[in-house]
Amino acid sequence: MKRDAFNPRGDGFDGAFKAAFGGIYAGRRVLVTGHTGFKGSWLALWLRALGAQVSGLALPAVGAPNHCRLLALPMEEALIDLRDAGAVKLALQRLAPEIIIHLAAQPLVRHSYREPLATWASNVMGLVNLYEAVRVTPSVRALVNVTSDKCYSQGPSHRPFTEGDALGGHDPYSASKACAELVSASYRASFFSHDDGRGHCVGLATARAGNVIGGGDWGEDRLVPDLVRSVAAGQSISIRNPQATRPWQHVLDPLAGYLMLGQRLWQQPELDGQAWNFGPDGIGHIHVGELVARLAALWPQIRCEFGPEPGSEAPPHEAPWLALDCSKAKAQLGWRPVWDIHAALERTAQWYRRLHQHAQVGSHDDLLQYWQDACAMGLAWTGSAAPAAGVAQPGSRAWLDSLASAATRAT
Repeated sequence: MKRDAFNPRGDGFDGAFKAAFGGIYAGRRVLVTGHTGFKGSWLALWLRALGAQVSGLALPAVGAPNHCRLLALPMEEALIDLRDAGAVKLALQRLAPEIIIHLAAQPLVRHSYREPLATWASNVMGLVNLYEAVRVTPSVRALVNVTSDKCYSQGPSHRPFTEGDALGGHDPYSASKACAELVSASYRASFFSHDDGRGHCVGLATARAGNVIGGGDWGEDRLVPDLVRSVAAGQSISIRNPQATRPWQHVLDPLAGYLMLGQRLWQQPELDGQAWNFGPDGIGHIHVGELVARLAALWPQIRCEFGPEPGSEAPPHEAPWLALDCSKAKAQLGWRPVWDIHAALERTAQWYRRLHQHAQVGSHDDLLQYWQDACAMGLAWTGSAAPAAGVAQPGSRAWLDSLASAATRAT
């Protein structure tokens, strides 16, 4: 299996990326829970590029291929179940993280209908176990808990959800994420918002993202992975709910938001206690059927039919419409989506086609391109500044070429 040229451990790349997010991740001990999953593996890759001392806590990586295994990042791991309170406590004491970004969860709506008890145990009591471990781990100063856009109560109005809207959830997964928000608010008020003897408070915020796409996702019962598997098998696939509308975004967009939250909590822990939406701009809210059609145009081998498979059972209830209002994150954090739905689909299709046709992993190149595009937009989190005369601007083509040359000389 070939990997692309970008090496986050190279000196040139370290120097270029360390200034991002105020430089607070460089050398910092950061724990990613769920690092063996789709979002978590991308986040671990990005944190490595930022110079962080990354560790992971999750169940072992399953399936082949698996993005975490393909990346093969050098990092310390605790391969345990969040439902094991004692193991979680021992892991945090051993890893001594300063910042935690919590992604580990049972993430699937339909799976939650089949195994509601396991969903509640992982997504609620697993979170309680993590918070209890944080209470006895003095090193922790900032914690971002990632929940879901599905934590909102579905009402008759088709307007984007804001952070102040009522929490709820029809299915066990959605309701468990609403509960995770309540658990976070309780621990924040009871324990983390004041100095409990550790010498500082623990900044805690929650993040609610939309439906993420991108290379490296092979999750069960998710749209893009199902399409990719159908191509590999040379088969057509049935799309069960083509009229459902979702907020689609590339995985790197919400991850940038999570990293911005971690920065803010580290620098201003007294400003915690808030929830934040991270979703696409308006053009990213499209029907499932439209997303499939656009992806098929980029990868003609995708073949599908709309509607349930003949003889299949009626599907369980899923929300027909979801959209997020992200004006708060834009106004108060300066966060913006970098890739619109067109770019997100193009990069996603390119990633899977590259792996399928050439056995190459394009994650490093995607991260580098995302960085370049964010710099071109002038986003503050990039840490880029106006270049001196004759110096390549971070994110520019000349800058990327100079880094590539430095990496080549280093090898």
